[in-house]
Amino acid sequence: MKKDIETKIAVFPMPVLMIAAYDENGVVNVMNAAWGMISDMDKITLFIDEDHKTTKNIRAVKAFTVSIADKAHMAAADFFGIATGNKMADKFTRTGFHAVKSSHVNAPIIDEFPIAMECELLEIVQTENLHAVVGKIVNACADEKVLDDKGKVDPSKINALIFDQFQSGYYVVGEKVGKAWNAGAPLMKKK
Repeated sequence: MKKDIETKIAVFPMPVLMIAAYDENGVVNVMNAAWGMISDMDKITLFIDEDHKTTKNIRAVKAFTVSIADKAHMAAADFFGIATGNKMADKFTRTGFHAVKSSHVNAPIIDEFPIAMECELLEIVQTENLHAVVGKIVNACADEKVLDDKGKVDPSKINALIFDQFQSGYYVVGEKVGKAWNAGAPLMKKK
């Protein structure tokens, strides 16, 4: 039996995405965002407010990267969510992290995070109920240590963080328990 609980705006799991962009002077800013997802075969949508420094930077330079945070870099990933670039100009340098300029878009790739998607700004959607940054993914790159022997990303090697809004926790993605588009196949045959 289900029990009513306090209304909690939460879906579990949520990603821990590191959104990085240069400002108009080429200064790196990174923010932690859980409200984002792939929204088409080559698009990503980030539900981030207009007042974020990162949003302002994306608007100015028309590009950004999205990295997946991992357990090894949890403290810095959390810091990127606590500190605001609007009030802390040295937010990125304070972590000691390193960035290289993408060869595909005008945006920084953060070396320490294992996977990055390099994106061009397509549009910013703003309605009464929604503010979303939509980007076209023009390239993705990954550390060799998270690739399998066929050159594909192996999720079990990433130690990707996931966010729990119910109790404000970070968790690590665990074991593979099934194959998508296969686990439910026996039910297709059922009458």
